[in-house]
Amino acid sequence: MLPTSKQRELLSNLKNYHKQYLKKLSPELDESGTRLMINAFLVEVLGYAPLEEVKTEYMIKGTYADYVVQLRATRHFLVEVKALGFELTEKHLRQAINYGANEGIEWALLTNGKQFDLYRIIFEKPISERKVFSIDLSNLDNLKDNLEVIQYLHKASVSNKGLDQLWAKCLALDPKTIAGLLHNTPIVNFIRKVLKKKYRHSFTEDEVSLSIDQVILRPILLEDVKTTTVRKKKRSISDNSSEVKPAEVTLVVHPTIGQAPAEANAS
Repeated sequence: MLPTSKQRELLSNLKNYHKQYLKKLSPELDESGTRLMINAFLVEVLGYAPLEEVKTEYMIKGTYADYVVQLRATRHFLVEVKALGFELTEKHLRQAINYGANEGIEWALLTNGKQFDLYRIIFEKPISERKVFSIDLSNLDNLKDNLEVIQYLHKASVSNKGLDQLWAKCLALDPKTIAGLLHNTPIVNFIRKVLKKKYRHSFTEDEVSLSIDQVILRPILLEDVKTTTVRKKKRSISDNSSEVKPAEVTLVVHPTIGQAPAEANAS
């Protein structure tokens, strides 16, 4: 992630991009005009040097990708641009993915100047892709939220393995990863302990694991999720007393997100 000063600078640049291009230009702007917008985005917003780090009309097996961004001769991601008024489609995505697959570039950014979709290309058989984020810069209200992901494309971040960090974060929060963690013994034991406190009944690991499977296979609507409050003993911070005071810990049971203290064990 970018340091705070760089994040502030990036946010200011995003606002300028919105003011200069998205607010002023006609939604009927053609593809060549949109490319000029994206050239400015890569240079003025993300901080890349024109020509040296932003390669235009990059030839790949007889065809041309709109942009390839590279640092010190390492190609980090390609950019495929469509006209500002176009909706990004599966056909556009396939074009971008094919460029990346043919050139061995792992990241593809598909954009129409306001919507930015970043994909990671998976080099397996067959070649596949995964959307990592999709943001719309035309909405000023969401700029701070968009900053959280667009910062990974900034030159300062990419040069510091920011895209690797973004991919690791994506894999970590994948539902399959979380589902696997839910079956870890400390997690299962933590749930058993919470259930025993609340319902005054002991549950086996198999019973809890079966229930976890049902949660994973049958997602629960967030509004149906109930919180369970567990009272946990906590020592007083008073220097003159060793009195132990209870503190409340709230456990939110959610179908895809779970976290428990590593030291928690069922009795």
